[in-house]
Amino acid sequence: MRFSGVSRGEQLPGLRPGPLVKISNLNGENMEPAPRDGMPSDVLVVEDDPIIALDFEDTILGFGVKTVRIAANVAKALELIADRPPEFALLDVSLIREKSFAVAERLQALKIPFAFVTGYGADAGLPAAFANKPRLSKPYSTDALRALLKEGYVRC
Repeated sequence: MRFSGVSRGEQLPGLRPGPLVKISNLNGENMEPAPRDGMPSDVLVVEDDPIIALDFEDTILGFGVKTVRIAANVAKALELIADRPPEFALLDVSLIREKSFAVAERLQALKIPFAFVTGYGADAGLPAAFANKPRLSKPYSTDALRALLKEGYVRC
C-alpha cells in the first residue's frame, strides 16, 4: 500500500462541500477551535508507516494545529514543501528505501524548524550537519511531542 500526500479535510473530486455547521456548547454559545498555544499552524509529517502517520496527525490536530500534511517519501515531501512551506516538520529518519536527509537539507535552507523522529535513539546515524537537531523517540509520548512542537516553533 502506498501512502502519501494525504491531508485531512481535502476536497475529493466530484464531491461538493456541505453546509457549514456551527458547533455550540450546552449553553448555546458558539465553540471556537482549540487555541494553538504557541504551536505552529501547519506541520509536515514525513512518515512511511500509515498508522504512525495518522496517529501523529490526530495527536497534532488535537493540540490545535490547523493543518497537518503527510508525505510517505522524500519526493512527496519536497513537493509539499515547494507547494507551501510548513511552519514545522517532523521527519522519520528511515523511510522505505531512503533516508529523509534531503528533506532536512531543504528545510534547513528555508530556515524552517524540524525534528527527526526515530526508533533508533542515539544510534540514528544522523549526518554531522544534523547532529544537534531535536529528536523524538518512537514510541513517543504526547507530552514530548507537544513540547517539541512548542519549543521548535518558538525557536524559529
